[in-house]
Amino acid sequence: QVQLVESGGGLVQPGGSLRLSCAASGFNLDYYAIGWFRQAPGKEREWISCGYETDGSTEYTDSVKGRFTVSRDNAKNTVYLQMNSLETEDTAVYYCASPTYCSGSGGICGMDYWGKGTLVTVSA
Repeated sequence: QVQLVESGGGLVQPGGSLRLSCAASGFNLDYYAIGWFRQAPGKEREWISCGYETDGSTEYTDSVKGRFTVSRDNAKNTVYLQMNSLETEDTAVYYCASPTYCSGSGGICGMDYWGKGTLVTVSA
């Protein structure tokens, strides 16, 4: 059975850092592009990252470029989201999804499986 579980959320001060984890089971994440999404209070869910099917590279939405980085540990079947220089606007529930492929013109596709999310609160 395919399952994704996010962890690592919590309270952090503005300018701080946090690393989220997305642990996969039921499949080898090495064969799939794993994406990250978030949903802030009162707003619709937005995408953070997607993967290109051709070479496995990652693309980020403009608001997090240079601050967030996706990495993976295949031995642990886990994908990470390193978040630096956090801002209050980053406060949201963060989700991972599989597969999440980048398409032309900023589009994404896939997302057959989702985790339940982990809450990140950025506040002084």
